[in-house]
Amino acid sequence: MFQLGKTIVSEAIIEKDFVCNLSACKGACCIDGDAGAPLDAQEAQILETIYPKLKPFLRQEGIDAIEKQGTHITTDFGDLETPLINGADCAYVIFDDKKTALCGIEEAYNQGEIEWKKPVSCHLYPIRVKDYSEFSAVNYDKWEICDDACTLGKELQVPVYKFVKEALIRKFGEDWYTELENVAENYR
Repeated sequence: MFQLGKTIVSEAIIEKDFVCNLSACKGACCIDGDAGAPLDAQEAQILETIYPKLKPFLRQEGIDAIEKQGTHITTDFGDLETPLINGADCAYVIFDDKKTALCGIEEAYNQGEIEWKKPVSCHLYPIRVKDYSEFSAVNYDKWEICDDACTLGKELQVPVYKFVKEALIRKFGEDWYTELENVAENYR
């Protein structure tokens, strides 16, 4: 672990390679698991605001889940998350003609209907950020459904932090990312 400003960062984001391989995993991270995408309070508010513009991009099952549960949920631990469809798929998931899971929020963004790409937790994946009172922990989240992404990342020689560069800048800023690059250059 190393410290950058008010973050404690795992060396794994420098050491491990990763490039999403949607043709192999079919977007499993959006449909597997037992929880929705983590949200912060501002993102939960954004989802409420943009939902009318998102709705035309979503599947009926997702619309039904959102209209029953809300645009976001609060867990028993007080955390905010996207709602799920029957405890599995994120309510914002859509599928392409090859049955690959995609983000309906990102699709609306790509079509120019909204100005918000998607929750930063999704944008950062496979990095997970846990906020504490004095610092944020920045960790690599190893999940077997992403083994093909690790293989492709290794083949292309793309470390995790480079794969999620845009998201890290979105979360922590350009200066923070430049510091991370400096650490990575000296680390490898």
